[in-house]
Parts: sequence; structure tokens; C-alpha cells
Amino acid sequence: MTTNTTPQTDTAKTASAPAALLYAVIGGSLLTIVSAFLAWTWTADFPGDLTFYGSPAGLQYVTLAGAALTLVFALSALGVKGLGWLTPAGSRKAVWFLALGNAAATWFTVVAITVVLGGVINLEPGAYVALVGSLVPALAAYKLPDDTRKAAAPKAKLPSWAEILVITGVFALGLFVITFGIDTDDKEPQLFVSYLITVAFAALALNKSGLLARFSALTANNRQVTLIGTAAAAIAFPFIQQSGDTYTLIAVNILIFATVALGLNVVVGLAGLLDLGYVAFLGVGAYAAALVSGSTASAFGIHLPFWAAVIVGALASLVFGVVIGAPTLRLRGDYLAIVTLGFGEIFRIAMGNLDGDSGPDITNGPNGIPNIPHLELFGWNFGESHMVGGIELGAYANYYFLMLLVMALVVVVFSRAGNSRIGRAWVAIREDETAAEAMGINGFKVKLIAFALGATLAGLAGTVQAHVNSTVVPENYVFAGPVPPNSAFLLAAVILGGMGTIRGPILGAALLFLIPAKLAFLQDYQLLAFGIALILLMRFRPEGLIANKRAQLEFHDDTADQAPTDLATAKAGA
Repeated sequence: MTTNTTPQTDTAKTASAPAALLYAVIGGSLLTIVSAFLAWTWTADFPGDLTFYGSPAGLQYVTLAGAALTLVFALSALGVKGLGWLTPAGSRKAVWFLALGNAAATWFTVVAITVVLGGVINLEPGAYVALVGSLVPALAAYKLPDDTRKAAAPKAKLPSWAEILVITGVFALGLFVITFGIDTDDKEPQLFVSYLITVAFAALALNKSGLLARFSALTANNRQVTLIGTAAAAIAFPFIQQSGDTYTLIAVNILIFATVALGLNVVVGLAGLLDLGYVAFLGVGAYAAALVSGSTASAFGIHLPFWAAVIVGALASLVFGVVIGAPTLRLRGDYLAIVTLGFGEIFRIAMGNLDGDSGPDITNGPNGIPNIPHLELFGWNFGESHMVGGIELGAYANYYFLMLLVMALVVVVFSRAGNSRIGRAWVAIREDETAAEAMGINGFKVKLIAFALGATLAGLAGTVQAHVNSTVVPENYVFAGPVPPNSAFLLAAVILGGMGTIRGPILGAALLFLIPAKLAFLQDYQLLAFGIALILLMRFRPEGLIANKRAQLEFHDDTADQAPTDLATAKAGA
């Protein structure tokens, strides 16, 4: 007896397979959510105290959030009404990345409990439920068929007020997520690692689902609202800190680092000049400001107002940029990189030798210039706490707002310069210097302008850094080290974020400053982890996290690979 299988039966079986896998993802996610309300260990010796029933702790909240996101996107993939907008470019990759990230974060936490407390005997049933619950969605999502597609335009355009509400909500959510990561206790490094894993995989999932592209289009249509929302989120940050000034100081240093990275982006990202000693210009600005700001250790005994110290620091860096760039910018490629690396080391060594013994007594040698007084503008002392709207803001909040203004100025300068005639000349030099000169561009002059502008922006940030740290020492301006900013980290921030963009170096600087600060427990393995992360990034996203269109086309243009196939097909057809 033979059995005939109709096409309708085969189609039904094919359609039921993804549905069964999605139900497995949903079931595992629900089980993981339940595990967050159970105890994962019996002792409070593990950081975070995961011993309570019905009350999740920090690490369990991360697992809970990851499982909830996986659940929602799985429901969207299943076709639940009202959730289709979550996956305009396909659901399989988004669900898989979310499930994989949640499994990685959960398993990391359970393994950490076992290692810290010394054995699986310290695990409570909740930990086992979390292991199983997070593993099932990851395995099931991996087997889902790929449904990646080109994201279609929304069927109905939202009214303006709704678009503004969406942008506001996204900014508020982003501020909450960033604040959660910054506020994680240094005594709980496992919490930050788990948070970092979840956020990284969630970002990948949102990108693959097409939501990030759709939100970018939304912000492009509402530029003014986006700028206002960005400014409001940045201004609100110090007001929502519950741990005093500790994390506001981190934010200040991130802004300084990002400002210097934007200056380097002019040199590397726009003009294509590999500068390995760029941190020296930050040091020139900091030392110049320290010498004229009234420090008790200053060799000049000068106390200029801050606006004058800023001008001195920026001009000093500009002069050094021209002096160093004029004889060296006729070099190209590796030769220029070696010369700039030498300049950076010469600056650091020279500052250490100007101590009155090895050279003139100007910089106090290795001891640096301490006791730099706090700024005072219009009677507002930056070293004192102030009450604003009934909320006490510490000293570093004052510098935070100052650096926001400096950052805004640098962003305006960068955007105007990049879109100007000289900016187009920089891009031409970066792409092909010989062809650009053949078209009439004075390559040396254009490169010198880029070098001088980048140095000036770094010196501007250095003047603020000197007052924030209240001391300047040569060891702060090395080529490479575990603590940013240094030349290697600055270059990495530009490449990581995306060369030639504004948001890219800012994001890269924020990640490269915050992550090492939070992963200090790795000690000597910090640079190893950093190197592995960069290798993975260069392998899977060489254009950077936020790339311009030119870089994306260069790194992901498949035309060359498709051409031979198309030609062969044409010949076969002929």
C-alpha cells in the first residue's frame, strides 16, 4: 500500500516546524523569567546576594530583561498582532542573537557563582532553572529558517507628535540603560560583565531586525527634536546619579576622551594621516594651562582667567602641531606614523626632564604640576557643590556641563570643516593623494591644516583636563597603557566607532573608557581582552560601529564577487 503525500501536507509540515521552534523559544524564555524570582545560591557571600525568592537582584534583573526581550521578539516572529513592527527586516537573526546573549549572560553568572563560592554545591534550584531556560531558546532559535529581507517602509506614517514621543521614549530608555551600566558597583564586576554581554547582543539583534535603521530614519526626519532630546538626556545625567560624584567624574573623563578622539578623527578619519603620537597635543594643552592657571608649582607664577588659559592651551597645541607637521607631513604612511610616534615619546621624556637638573626648571619633572586651582567663572566656583532645582550637584557636575559645551563646540567645528571645501580636499587626499594633487589640490597645505586643527582641538580638551585632575604629570601621556587616554586608545576609539563620522569616535571613546574602568579586576588581562575584542570587531565589522556610507560600501561591496558569476550566467544563456 502506497501513501501519497500531497504538496499541501508538505507545506503544512514546513510551516509547523518554525512555529514549534518559536514555541520552544517562548517556553524557555518564560522559564528563564520565572528563574529570576528564585534563589540562585544559598549564601550572600557572592556579590549581589542572589539568595532571595520573589525579589530579583542585579544579575537576575539582567537575565530577566534578556529573557523578556527574547520573548517579545519571538512573539513578533510568531505573528502576534501588534508586534510585527519589531522585525521589519526579519526575525530569525534578532531572536537568535537575543537568545544567545541571554544564555551567555546567564551561564556566565552561574559559572561565576560556582568559581567564586567553590563548587556547584552552592547553587540553588533557581540557577539550574535559569541554565535550562536560557539554553533552550538559544538552541531553538539557531534552527529557525532565515527570513532576512529588505525592510519595507511602514504602512502608515506616524503623526508628528507620535514620532516625537517615540524619539523621547527611546532616549529615556537609552539614558536608563547607560546609567544602569555606569552605576554598577565596582564590588560586583560580574554584574557589569553580564550587563555588557546582554547589551552587546541586544544591539546586534536590534540592528539585524531593522529597528535601528527605522529609528535612524525617524531621527533624520526630526533633526531638531533629536538634537534637543540628545541635549536633554546629556544634561539630565548628573541629576539622576545616586552615587554622588563618582560616576559623574567618569562621564567627564569620557567627554574629554571623546573630544580628543574627534580631533584625531580630523587627522585620521578625514585626512587619512596615521598619527601615533596624538596624545602629546593633549599634554601640550594641559601643561600650558597648568603653567598659567595659578598653580603653586608653576615656574611662571601666572594666574590667568580660564578663558585666557583655554586660549593659551589651544594656541600652544596649534604651534606644536604646525612645528611638528611642517617638516614631517611630506612623509606618507608608515614613515609618518613612526615620526609622530617619536614626537609623542619625545614630548613625554622632555616633560620629565624639565626639572631643573636635566634641563630648565619648568615642568617640575616627573612630579608634574600639582595644586592646579579649580575654575571660577562669573563667580561660580567649579570646585564646590551647588543646589540646582533642589538637587545637590557635586564639583564634577560643573566640569561635566563645561565639557558638554566644549564637546558641542568641537562637534560644530568638525561638521563644518568636514562639509567644507577643505573637508572634501581631506577626503580626496585620504582616498588617493597622488590623484588629488594631480587635480590641483595642494596636498602638503591641506594635510598641515588638518594636523593643526586636530592639535588645537586636543589642546582645548587638555586645558579642561588639567583643572579636572588638578595635576599634570608626564605619565598621563604615553603611547599605550591600560588607562586611557593614550595614543593607542585614541586611535582605537576612532577605528572602533567609525572613521570620518561624528557619533562614531564619541561612542568608541565612551566604550573604551568605561569598559576598562569597570573591568579593572582583570588587571594584567585587560589589554588581552581588549585586543581580542578589537580582532573580533575587525573581522565582523571592519568599518566600525557607526560607519559612513563610503566605508560600508568599501568593506561590504559584493559587486566584484558577483560580476564573474553574472558573466558566466550570461555566456551560458548565450
